[in-house]
Amino acid sequence: MPAQLPAPAARFTHRQRELAELNLVRESAGRLPFAVLSGPGGVGKTALALRWLHNVRDAYADGQLYVDLGAFSPGGPVQPDTVLHWFLLALGVPAEEIPAERSQREALYRTMTADKSLAFLLDNAISAAQVRPLLPVTERGVVLVTSRHRLTGLEIDGATIVDVGFLNPSESVDVLAELVGADRVRAEPEAADELAAACAGLPIALTLVAGRLRRHQRRRLAREASTLAERGRLLQLTPEDGPSIDAVFAASYESLSPLAAGLFHVCGAHPGITFTLEVIADVSGLDDDRVEDGIDELVDRNLLIDLAGGRVRFHELVQLHARARAEDGVVRAVVEWYLDTLVEADSVIHPHRAMWGPRYADDFPSRGRFTEREQAFRWLRDERETVRAAFTEADRNGWSDLVWQYCEALWGFFLHYRQYDDFIDTQHRGIAAARECAEPLVEARLRSQLGFALAHLHRYDESIAENEVALHLATGHGHQPSVATALAQLGRCARGKGDLPGALDYYRRAAELQERLGVTRGVALCRRRAGDVLAKLGRYDEAEVELRAAAGLMEELGDRNQYARALMVLGTTQRHRGELGESADTLEKALSVVRGLASPFYLAEVLSALGDLAEARGDLESARDYLTEAREHYLAAGDPQAAGIATRLDRLIRGQGGA
Repeated sequence: MPAQLPAPAARFTHRQRELAELNLVRESAGRLPFAVLSGPGGVGKTALALRWLHNVRDAYADGQLYVDLGAFSPGGPVQPDTVLHWFLLALGVPAEEIPAERSQREALYRTMTADKSLAFLLDNAISAAQVRPLLPVTERGVVLVTSRHRLTGLEIDGATIVDVGFLNPSESVDVLAELVGADRVRAEPEAADELAAACAGLPIALTLVAGRLRRHQRRRLAREASTLAERGRLLQLTPEDGPSIDAVFAASYESLSPLAAGLFHVCGAHPGITFTLEVIADVSGLDDDRVEDGIDELVDRNLLIDLAGGRVRFHELVQLHARARAEDGVVRAVVEWYLDTLVEADSVIHPHRAMWGPRYADDFPSRGRFTEREQAFRWLRDERETVRAAFTEADRNGWSDLVWQYCEALWGFFLHYRQYDDFIDTQHRGIAAARECAEPLVEARLRSQLGFALAHLHRYDESIAENEVALHLATGHGHQPSVATALAQLGRCARGKGDLPGALDYYRRAAELQERLGVTRGVALCRRRAGDVLAKLGRYDEAEVELRAAAGLMEELGDRNQYARALMVLGTTQRHRGELGESADTLEKALSVVRGLASPFYLAEVLSALGDLAEARGDLESARDYLTEAREHYLAAGDPQAAGIATRLDRLIRGQGGA
């Protein structure tokens, strides 16, 4: 009786989903239980197959047959007729009685396996054609195949494809604890998390790291994590009896067609983990059908993962391997593709604001990707992390001309989705890039934008410092629009610090300058801000004049967002005057406008104002409803005002309970 299965791994954790799928395959009635374990190199397919087969081996009384089909061995894949020879010998056929012809060997093999209770492991298969002649005819056996390819062609032979995925972070830490000892992991939980993240859920990587730690019992996990922190260092780790992780991936790459190999290079140039085929098609210059064919091959080879919504995903370590093959020119082309698309989205979202940079010029080629504001917002929301990664790539490579253009194009999105930490970091890098490019007016603009964000976080002294530098640069180069912007931002800081007369002076100076320049939108913005300050000073009649003028100008310009904001401030002013009915009408009008703008921040502002009004009218239930929705939108926008709204809601609820 043949008993050819190698021993299972001494330690084996998790994979409960995959083990359960294999159990279901074994329960299939009326046909040979047959499964293909598919996944990238190093993910643990063979270890899983051996563990499961050893668990069930007693159910197969006639033994087990095993072969390494050598998909990526130096000598090339093993031919089916050679395997048939080996298997026939194992089944008791004398060597001199094994036919020379492959077709005769197959016939004899079918005879020898008919109605036998055998377990088969066909390891490291390269194709369905290699596997198919080795399938027995018995229904009493079981066949497992492992492959880095999906081998979907075997589904017509009754195979179930079982995808062997990467371990999640918690599972990865459990594997480390199993391999190096739970005490060491408990002693350094943060370092264990870092090591798990570095290994990115790939069992072979976890095993190699654990092996290093077992050999060096005194080595702290934190030191090992620091050692492996350098990009690509983990890929070079090599076990004593096998290739490095990088070599495992290289073997999969070398089997690709020229089309798929070329697209693998382009995908490797992508800064993010997930992406759509659109960017790959545009950068590669191939038509959609060719790109889809090549990407399908990469998915079939488990070098990419198919996702819903037309997206694909890299595994982090596979991406590092692919990135080493990407050319700098292709990397820059991908980074510029995202900048081009970002500029197109920004132009649709904010058509009324003055925009800087060569990509905003009328003669710059545009693909016309976005026809509606919501479509542009949706792309920005979906691609937020990728855009951030592309910006970081530009900064890391020293492409300063692209860095500052990213900052300009991200401004409009920030106004609606206020991720302050990311934005402030981005602006600091953009300011450095503008200085590197000797663009003082770009620097002034970015400093004022940075000052805007700092002021909203009540970091007024820092904001003043940025805007004073911006004012100095703008004045020195005689650029009056930038002077007006800096003055308006200094007015914001004065208002925040309680210097209302000073704020009013700044706003009026900025408005006069915008008036002389003929910038109607700039005038309207300054008049709205001045109206807000006048209301806080109790000069309601003057405030209403300014606010109605600002709203009228924005309505004429077709800037619905700023029109709604002017109405919101006007409605708030009317509430302070005790004109609650008029305030309700004005704020409801603002709400009807802003609900169609896909802007969570500005929608939250109007809802918050309506909550204030409802509370002033004694309608605490409506106040709670408005503020609850406002908080949800502040959270969606990433704005810290969500915490203040939560406090107000708590006070309202407790007040109602007391009543």
